[in-house]
Formats: sequence, C-alpha cells, structure tokens
Amino acid sequence: MEVKTDDYRVWYEAETTTVNFQGLLREGTIADYKAIEQLLNEALALELPMMTINLQALEFIDSSATSVLSRFVIGIRKKKSIALVVKASKLIPWQEKFLDNWKKLLPNLTPQWE
Repeated sequence: MEVKTDDYRVWYEAETTTVNFQGLLREGTIADYKAIEQLLNEALALELPMMTINLQALEFIDSSATSVLSRFVIGIRKKKSIALVVKASKLIPWQEKFLDNWKKLLPNLTPQWE
C-alpha cells in the first residue's frame, strides 16, 4: 500500500506494521486525502495488535490532513484492541503539539521521539 505525489509519500510496511509519512501534506481539502484515508483504513482493517505511525520525515501537515489522521486515531480508539505507537521528531516543532493532541484522543498512545 502506497500513496505518492511530488510533495509526499505515504506507505505501509507490513513487516513492521508501520505507516510511514514523508514530505509535505498540503493539498487543501479533506477530499484530496482520500487515497491516504483509504490506506489508513486498510491498515486499520487488518486489526493487528499494534500499529506504528512514523511521522519523523513529515515536514509539514495542513489542517485537512490533520483531520484525516485524527479520525484514524479515533478509529483506533474505537477498536480498543490496537495499541498505537507514533514515531516523531523533536527537530520538527509541530510534531510535539500534534502528539499532545493525539494523546487526548487516545490516552494509551505511545510516543517515540527521535
């Protein structure tokens, strides 16, 4: 599973159960992220005991992409059987605030900092 444009790449690694994000998510509307939302939903449908989201190479995220990812986190919360690990970078300032907000949505989220 992979979504790739000139600005970003999002892909799922089955071996590590990780969804990786790289580049700049700045499309503008939620509808523009339909392919990413589908990738996330397909990963969620696997109902694995643990999933990882790797944001370490994601330089920018707009509000529409934030909404798509937040809905994914809410989906994990509803499943109750999936643990979520989020890899983030302290070198990218917005990621810390982003994870703080996600912790409110999913208190058992485990952040891993680069």
